[in-house]
Amino acid sequence: MHRETTPSFYVNARRNLFYCHGCGQGGDLIRFVELSQHLSFRQSLAYLEQQSAPTHPAAVLERTAAFYQQQLPRHPEALRYLQERGLCDPALIQELQIGYAPGGNLRRHLLLQGYSRELLSRLGLVNPQGYDAFYRRIVFPCRQDGRVVNLYGRSIGAAFAHRFLPGSRGGLFAGESVGPFPAVILVEGLFDLAVLWQAGFRNTTCALGTHLTPTQFRQLSDRPGRWVYLAFDQDPNQAGQQASQTLARRLQGAGLAVGIVQLPAGQDPNRYFLAGGRAADFTLCLQGAQRI
Repeated sequence: MHRETTPSFYVNARRNLFYCHGCGQGGDLIRFVELSQHLSFRQSLAYLEQQSAPTHPAAVLERTAAFYQQQLPRHPEALRYLQERGLCDPALIQELQIGYAPGGNLRRHLLLQGYSRELLSRLGLVNPQGYDAFYRRIVFPCRQDGRVVNLYGRSIGAAFAHRFLPGSRGGLFAGESVGPFPAVILVEGLFDLAVLWQAGFRNTTCALGTHLTPTQFRQLSDRPGRWVYLAFDQDPNQAGQQASQTLARRLQGAGLAVGIVQLPAGQDPNRYFLAGGRAADFTLCLQGAQRI
């Protein structure tokens, strides 16, 4: 392109065409990028993709979650791990949008979508070396108001710890779906939630730990008189039990009725069902919950 002092540059926005009467150059948007940025045809396509790619974190995380979902059925080791954790309903796996990060291919996929390395690094999706941060992990997308706000990765082996991305984890997992229920089961982990949903307890939500954020507490206490059943881990060091007692008093102070579910020592809801527990057995646990 060149400098011009007269109004000789014509643009047809409706047809995405331009023409310069000064130098006689013209063409479509790709040709304009080639000339103005001094790029090849393929480089111009990549440049336009990067300019048009939505850079809001939720959009990037949405595409990441969708990519991981596509990977899950391609990796038998991931499907085997889900079965080992008691999750065997394909419809539920799809509903929860569970995916798998085999590692090594997320960065290339998102770069081809037009996202920059700097953005992927800033969101925590790739580490400083450029590798997939969720390598060999089962991945759950965490949503708030319909948007993906974080990802939870659970290692399928013993070598890697579970992890979240930096930043907010949002509210209660599936918190919107339990809103209408007069009684809610609160669990620590997402595999606890998954097996309870699979067993028919769709009034289950997850705090992603034992300590509720202010947002999560408001979600849980927005209906005075609601019953909340705390089904936390029965830890040998009593951590889960102590967290249950502390949270129970807070919820009671907010006008809720609280029951602490007593599971066998060392178990959580996931391990309870893996050990042979059935829906009817867990219903008895709810009925026998310690009332606060």
